Amino acid sequence: MMALLIHEGSSMISSTHQWNYDVFLSFRGEDTRYGFMSHLYQVLCDKGFNTFIDDNLQKGEEISAELLKTIESSMILIIVFSKNYASSTWCLDELVKILECKNNCKLVLPIFYKVDLSKVHKQEGKFGIALAKHEEKYNGNMGKVQRWRVALNEAGSLSGLHYKDGNLESKFIQGIMEKISSTKLKCTRLFVAKYPVGVDTHAKAIEMLVDIESTDFQIVGIHGLGGIGKTTIAKAVYNRIVDHFERSSFLENVKEKSRTIDGIIQLQKTLLSEILEDKDLKVDNISKGINVIKERLCNKRILLILDDVDKLKQIENLLGKYNWFASGSRVIITTRDEHLLTILGKVCTTYKVKELDKHEALQLFEKHAFLGNKLEKDYYELANQVINYAKGLPLALVIIGSDLCGRSKLEWKSALDKYEKIPNEDIQEILKISYDGLEGTEQDIFPDIACFFKGWHKDLVVDILDGCESYPNSGISRLVNKSLITIDQHDAFSMHDLIQQMGKEIIRRESPQILGKRSRLWHYKDAHEILTENKGSNKIRGIMLYSPKPVTVRLHKEAFQRMENLKFLIVYNINICEALKYLPNGLRFLHWGNYPFPLPSKYCPQKLVALKMPGSHIKLEKLFKQDFQFENLKRINLKSCEFIKKLPELCSPNLEILDLFGCVNLVEIHESVGFLDKLKTWSLSYCERLKILPSNLMLKSLNSFDLVRCSRLEKFPNIHPKMKFLRDLDLQESGITELPSSIGYLGGLTKLCLRDCPNLRDLPDTIFKLLQLLDLSIPTTHLRLTCNSFDSISGYGFLMLEHLDLEHCLNLNKLDFLMQPDYFPALKSISLSRTNIITIPESISRFPRLGVLSIQNCKQLREILGLPKSIKCVDATDCFKLDLQSLLSQVEVIMGILPKTSCEGAGTNLLINTQLSDDFASKTESEDEGISCFIIAPGAEIPKWCNHRSVGNYISFWVGRKFPKIALCIALGQNEPHQHVTVYFCINGCGNYVYLSGNFEENSSHLWLVPLCHSVLQKNLDDSYPSEQNHVEFVYEIKPKRYHRRHCPSYKPRPQNPTVIKGWGVHVECMCCPQKSDMDRRNFNNEGDLGILIETTNIAFDTAWRDFDPDEFKLTLPPKAIFSPQLQYDDPCWCQKTIYKSPGRILVHAGGSSSVPYGSELPLLLHHSPTFSGSAFDRGF
Repeated sequence: MMALLIHEGSSMISSTHQWNYDVFLSFRGEDTRYGFMSHLYQVLCDKGFNTFIDDNLQKGEEISAELLKTIESSMILIIVFSKNYASSTWCLDELVKILECKNNCKLVLPIFYKVDLSKVHKQEGKFGIALAKHEEKYNGNMGKVQRWRVALNEAGSLSGLHYKDGNLESKFIQGIMEKISSTKLKCTRLFVAKYPVGVDTHAKAIEMLVDIESTDFQIVGIHGLGGIGKTTIAKAVYNRIVDHFERSSFLENVKEKSRTIDGIIQLQKTLLSEILEDKDLKVDNISKGINVIKERLCNKRILLILDDVDKLKQIENLLGKYNWFASGSRVIITTRDEHLLTILGKVCTTYKVKELDKHEALQLFEKHAFLGNKLEKDYYELANQVINYAKGLPLALVIIGSDLCGRSKLEWKSALDKYEKIPNEDIQEILKISYDGLEGTEQDIFPDIACFFKGWHKDLVVDILDGCESYPNSGISRLVNKSLITIDQHDAFSMHDLIQQMGKEIIRRESPQILGKRSRLWHYKDAHEILTENKGSNKIRGIMLYSPKPVTVRLHKEAFQRMENLKFLIVYNINICEALKYLPNGLRFLHWGNYPFPLPSKYCPQKLVALKMPGSHIKLEKLFKQDFQFENLKRINLKSCEFIKKLPELCSPNLEILDLFGCVNLVEIHESVGFLDKLKTWSLSYCERLKILPSNLMLKSLNSFDLVRCSRLEKFPNIHPKMKFLRDLDLQESGITELPSSIGYLGGLTKLCLRDCPNLRDLPDTIFKLLQLLDLSIPTTHLRLTCNSFDSISGYGFLMLEHLDLEHCLNLNKLDFLMQPDYFPALKSISLSRTNIITIPESISRFPRLGVLSIQNCKQLREILGLPKSIKCVDATDCFKLDLQSLLSQVEVIMGILPKTSCEGAGTNLLINTQLSDDFASKTESEDEGISCFIIAPGAEIPKWCNHRSVGNYISFWVGRKFPKIALCIALGQNEPHQHVTVYFCINGCGNYVYLSGNFEENSSHLWLVPLCHSVLQKNLDDSYPSEQNHVEFVYEIKPKRYHRRHCPSYKPRPQNPTVIKGWGVHVECMCCPQKSDMDRRNFNNEGDLGILIETTNIAFDTAWRDFDPDEFKLTLPPKAIFSPQLQYDDPCWCQKTIYKSPGRILVHAGGSSSVPYGSELPLLLHHSPTFSGSAFDRGF
């Protein structure tokens, strides 16, 4: 598929808008206040949206200035048009103000509540009556009424939502919420700081260095001492400038996450997913990830923040040589190492963050020490002592302020006495004061996180620490309140490097010289020494033996013999030569991937909370002895353990996660596993020899169950009625022959995947009891219907199903009940790809919400008898028997295209049918206010209804002030590999915007119908200083996939490889030259006039018009110009006007391929010549 790239324009605003309200509601109280509006307002409030609703029932004639300001300061403006809306002058004034603010707010959403859009648009019915009354009342102020009429007309043309009698109000409000939530999410900024003292000054200075206006690619490096606030400042800069870029990404903790190969790959995936908004992109290795990032992002103007970088390699792992960025892109890097930024060269501008001055430091400290209140006079001297010790380091001020908050003066003095004993330069020791204030178990939790669990998910760590009786829920909250740790948006632990170093230093000082007397070992050399020389002791609480690369280590056989109190054993990339003879029974967490031996025979994991040993040689029968209950065990990860043949009775009643992915020799699961009440996630995917599951499943908490590619599993267990929480059941490519009738008990199931199950026969009729199902993939259409109708009352049917996948369903050659809209009222997408379907019946057109129809590789498909008006995408790749004209006819009807007049020299012109277009718009334009049907199908000819067609790479046309609906059609030839196609557009010579960018390699000899984003086109039209006639130009360029060109090409038609694109065209409601007529010709034949079109390669032009292309310019001469009668007349299709100034000199409104804006005057110097030889004009400079 082709990536769609949209450039929103280049207007710049230096700071982000501050909204007082998320949502403003405009409505007519007597119509909706106590019904629809009260429900909508309550839902908005319940969802956390700060919503303004005017509860003042007594309103005057004029809208208040305060209310006008409220409208201006609201992010989303909702207008609820009801039957009596126009009778209120207050509502009409609100409407006028809302439309004035349309370009400044994020969304204006009209809701047509039980009223017809056309009544609002045309002021008919009650709207017309109300306006007539207003005209009588305001007879002396008709301008006011006219503004109301114009506002209603404009509002009626906006995309909105329509509520009709009979609609389910809760679902309608849910649709509103989805649109509002999406808008709000895009506007959400990064949290900067609770008290961002001094941050704004730095952010403004860096914003100047970033230089948004420049089209060059730039890197800005922010460097300074650890804890100085570099990350905080980078977040503030991001919030100020992010709106000026097409896409953005903020990658935190790059240094920490780059420690492992998996971490680097995850950073690459995060970058790609945030920029491309695609979470399913796959990156297999670092080198491939670098190239994918380069190829996919090189045409996008992006903002990228790389936070906490300390090596050049970390940058290269994400950006390669960073010389491929699109014009105007920015990369901001935070680092402690100024030298690293110097290595980047001239492309990088640096900014050093200095410590806070005393005034700022005191301000920041008092906000944390006194919770934002003013510093009390009695504490002033003590506070100044803190400022002197912190030396302007923000992190130190925040932590010390939080530590002293709420304490008495005596406690402050005591704390400061401790500070006095610590050298001023040793910030680590200052930070330790906060640690000293922690209680016993909290002082265990903090170093555990600092030494082992930074970056780990909170739930896993809480389970482990809970098993140690450390009371983590209260302890972690205390650490967060003390500003010692934070929990990020992914629920992972985060900690500033200074804090982490302080925690590790505390452990080092337990025994600076003797490693065995320290409680925690995390450094590879230290842990290696202890385990190879048997220097352990019962003081050791946790060990992490981590190697960046796989290594072989000869551990001492009795290395763990003396470590009776060991709680955490974490081993990465270590291969040992001999089996261990002993492991402590007190272990809570054992993580040792690819352990090559069975665990010690005497080891009993009774206290174990989490077992993570993927790829190991573990033998479960010996580990889980029948005489014990493993009540603490909550998590088991034994992925790819090839030596597991049978899963025994686990005796683990509290087990929540069981991951046996890829245990290829696993054959049987013990019956007892089917009765684990706490089990939430169970993966058996790729257990290719698995044959026997428990005969009955009563897993009351199970949420996800994966059995992908269990090809020898034939029988699925019976399901207990209490399994109400299962949401996802994946049996793809399994060998099951049937599903039990008890499948109907899975009342909470939302996704059922049975794709590519070749042995599966008829499905039970109880499958129709899965009322919550949203996504269904099945390999057969042999569904036994025992009910004549589906409805929620009968408790029977797929009433919520949105996605139906019948791909590879080889017995599917016709569609019967599957094409009944009543059975699938919520269906949004259906895949019939790789089936033997011959005809798609007309009934598919009656699916009210169907947006995606996938019919790839349907080799027998001949026709589609109808498409619904809601359709957004039809992928008919490789359907070579499909009647393309029939398909295009369906699209033509949906878009409301009817034949009418033709554009000059462009073939048949088809204009939009207003009635059909309005109907279509009401259902689809809420997304993009334009034609939105995307089609891929075999074919090589551009449809005749494209009124501008070309076999070259250039198309142009004229539009008015409102950009009309437009669709782009591309006919692909036999494509060469590694060809990249980019489509640019330009309006009135302003901007060279990339519109489409992608590769077409998989679609040779196919026709693409691509919807164009109307809102973006309109915005760029608005930014191009529009007049009544505006010139639009499209050009495509083909280049090797890996080739990058920093600047958009000029709009000069050039030869292209015809095997890649055979032709292209657009359908647009343009205002190009009218049809030829006798009157047109007579206008050029009046006595004394001579109308002539001159095409020449020699034209005199001013040097100021640098982009003017004389090779393609066509000029219509004005009356009374004196030239040879040998010149021939042609229609003036390119130049709309000429202005005669004086003999021998004319000024022309430029057209054609010139990028001179319409309305500009181009001076031309005329030379008299007795004959026309192609050199009637000489260049004049």
